[in-house]
Amino acid sequence: MSIELKKRIFTSIILLSLLVLMFFYSYILFISLILISIVTWIEFYGLISKIFIKKRLIDRLFKLIFKSTFLLYLFIFSFMIFKIKFKNDGSELFIIYSLLVCISSDIGGLLFGKIFKGPKLTKISPNKTISGAIGSFVFSIILIPIFINNLINLSLEKFILITFFISISSQVGDLFISFLKRKAKVKNTGDVLPGHGGFLDRIDGILLGLPTGILLFNIF
Repeated sequence: MSIELKKRIFTSIILLSLLVLMFFYSYILFISLILISIVTWIEFYGLISKIFIKKRLIDRLFKLIFKSTFLLYLFIFSFMIFKIKFKNDGSELFIIYSLLVCISSDIGGLLFGKIFKGPKLTKISPNKTISGAIGSFVFSIILIPIFINNLINLSLEKFILITFFISISSQVGDLFISFLKRKAKVKNTGDVLPGHGGFLDRIDGILLGLPTGILLFNIF
């Protein structure tokens, strides 16, 4: 096992442990959301600064729009999670399921992409393959039997549809940040997470997939 893989596994264990603590302790959730949002915004700002490096007015304007919009999005994202946490109406399960779908999509895409390889999904990210996209859906659907009826009461058709859109949203979020990294000519958004890069590298799909899941669960 390579040193890089060991770092990745160790960091993943720490992050999963943090997620568990965030679920059970509100103050840890509150502090973690603030810190993660701050670090994520700094990493995003670094990407944008490397893309719009010219001092033209249009570049400055785009930089301001991007960083302000993303900051507002992070605030709404964190507020939404914290608000649901305190509602105590069972909506926490929507967060947990949506989060697990995002994580499963990431794992499924990585495994299927490495095992089956095949045609590239898009030029935006050379490492993304069609087989990886299929793997993301396959790994996401595996979660349905665990949650359906036992924890979340929905029809199978609706559950599959919601899972499908969460997975797609997660992949789109991942591709969007990959596109920015490609434009900025960097491999990772940061180096605070050994073996993973930055926080934005880890939560890029979650930032879009999680709100999509919560929205769809409330609609259906």
